[in-house]
Amino acid sequence: MGTGTLLVANRGEVAVRILRAARHLGLRTVAVYSDADRQAPHVNQADRAVRIGPPPALESYLSIEAILRAAHETGAGAVHPGYGFLAESAEFAAACEAAGLVFVGPQPGVIEVMSRKDRARQIAIEAGAPVLPAVEAQPTAVLVSRTIDEIGFPALVKAVAGGGGKGMRVVAAAADLEPALAAASREALAAFGDASVFVERYVPSGRHLEVQIVGDGRGRVLHLFDRDCSVQRRHQKVVEEAPASVDAATARAAALDAALRIGARVSYRSLGTVEFLVAGDEVFFLEMNTRLQVEHPVTEAVTGIDLVELQLRLAGGEPLFLAQDDVTVNGHAIEVRVYAEDPEHGFLPQTGRARLVRWPGRARADAALEAGQEVGAHYDPMLAKLVTHGVDRESARLEMVDALDDTAILGLTTNVGFLRRLVASDQFARAQIHTSWLDGHAGDLGAGAGRMPLVAAALYLSETAYRTTVADPFGADGWRSGAPYAPSRLAFTAGEKRHELLVVGRPGGDGGWVEVDRDGRQIEARGLRLAQNEVVVELDGRLEHFAVLAEPGAVLVGHRGDAFRFELGGSGGNRREREDDVVVSPLPGTLVTVNVAAGDSVRPDDVLGVLESMKMEYPLKARLPARVERVGFSAGSQVARGDVLFELAYMAPGAAEPEAARPGAPGEAGTTNGPGRRYP
Repeated sequence: MGTGTLLVANRGEVAVRILRAARHLGLRTVAVYSDADRQAPHVNQADRAVRIGPPPALESYLSIEAILRAAHETGAGAVHPGYGFLAESAEFAAACEAAGLVFVGPQPGVIEVMSRKDRARQIAIEAGAPVLPAVEAQPTAVLVSRTIDEIGFPALVKAVAGGGGKGMRVVAAAADLEPALAAASREALAAFGDASVFVERYVPSGRHLEVQIVGDGRGRVLHLFDRDCSVQRRHQKVVEEAPASVDAATARAAALDAALRIGARVSYRSLGTVEFLVAGDEVFFLEMNTRLQVEHPVTEAVTGIDLVELQLRLAGGEPLFLAQDDVTVNGHAIEVRVYAEDPEHGFLPQTGRARLVRWPGRARADAALEAGQEVGAHYDPMLAKLVTHGVDRESARLEMVDALDDTAILGLTTNVGFLRRLVASDQFARAQIHTSWLDGHAGDLGAGAGRMPLVAAALYLSETAYRTTVADPFGADGWRSGAPYAPSRLAFTAGEKRHELLVVGRPGGDGGWVEVDRDGRQIEARGLRLAQNEVVVELDGRLEHFAVLAEPGAVLVGHRGDAFRFELGGSGGNRREREDDVVVSPLPGTLVTVNVAAGDSVRPDDVLGVLESMKMEYPLKARLPARVERVGFSAGSQVARGDVLFELAYMAPGAAEPEAARPGAPGEAGTTNGPGRRYP
């Protein structure tokens, strides 16, 4: 792009990634931020930073006026939208060009056509690409009847605009279609400002293959090979690979050819991704993303091409310097997405402060999370991406397992441990996956075990006490003149269970520990290295590494990506449940619908209301037959995590089930609150 100033109209890890490429090209950089991101990494890494508004995205990162004003104030000559937010907004691209700014991306007209799935589908048909049967935007009654007559079930409701799995619902039966259309429309409106949806045939066990293309806007289009994005949860990609792990060479060849023809059909300029569904030897066009993709690093890893730098050069008017034969694939790459979410409770997005953050040194980490950073509910919960590269898929997979072992985030609940178990699983190792596989098998991946982290917590605290004693032998227990260090007994409470551990000798020397469990088992371990925030333990002849952080009244431990919190002392197992039954907000957000009123009767799985947070909807359901005693908030209310939304009086076991109250629209997450439970 030459010299000049680039404004990055985004946040988080993608903003950090673009800033890095811009610096390499000698560009000066400008970051924009909302009040929620004043101390964010992308703000600190830019040459200049400009506030563009309060935390809500509509008033900051989605405000075209605010971003153009920031560009004018800083003398920026170009704007990179990243992905998400305004990246697929034809209005924003046109506004940049009208303001004399270079928009780093495709032409506004191409964005307008291809970012809408219905129009992109028509372009694909004109280009000769195969498509799935579909019923496009119609009044709801017509859409329902035509879906029943022409497509059948299962069917997939899809938002016309946007991506990222938002505004999508799988519908198994005709009775569920109308509520799914309503829910998808609401979610699409909240995420993309467009409530339009359509329905297409759903293929439950297909593979998701996408082709990276690049064009010069003059009809010349190349492909940079393909990626496999089949590991998805509720249509949101979790793991991506390059090249794709599909067995059908004919399907791969057909996808590459169709992607080139679609790109040429619209004289595509810049980077773009054409997405396909592969079912056996068949391949079907799904949509096109007219922007940089989250998963672009795996393509960079196997081709050796810096895609962001290529994008910036093309935007600056440089010719496409590659020929198709210049693009080759070297080895295999895998990317995982790190989210602030709780896999053990329906993958609900999480908020909080990251107390300790450690990224692996042996993998590429595109991250925008640092220790001490607060993660709120205003934006998408993705925190980072980890990328590994190997000579083949298995070597890249094993590298990813090691990288996730080396990753630790304490104080904020994330999916890192879940990702580790996923990548280490036999099914993933054999590439026996498809787009609905993870939704049906997430529960099979289990949860992290707390026994070894307990050992690390005990050894860490005992070594800390020993070092305190060395400085002041009368200031702590355990020190004895002319005798070995006295054993110390520590008690922890984890969940409902109390654990007692006996540490013998100096933990950082030749000491061991003995865990006295309820069944009387005694297991020895040895602390080999106990430094600040790190513990290495020898257990059963193998070494285990832990990240550890002590705070008042508790110890936080990270192991193989999982994070544990152990309270000091406590009796365990004596928590009293609430006698009244409440449904609380699992996270801050907006209560978009309320489907019941005081006095209503509800049956199991009736939707009481729907919460919207982090651009996704979460239905709140009754767990048992009950009567609604009180509704705490009206539709449209902003609620905080822990707010009581509904109070229920559950019926005694054996009582007749009540008639259903006004049923709500089911969403993607089966959020359920039972008696006394203060989580969904």
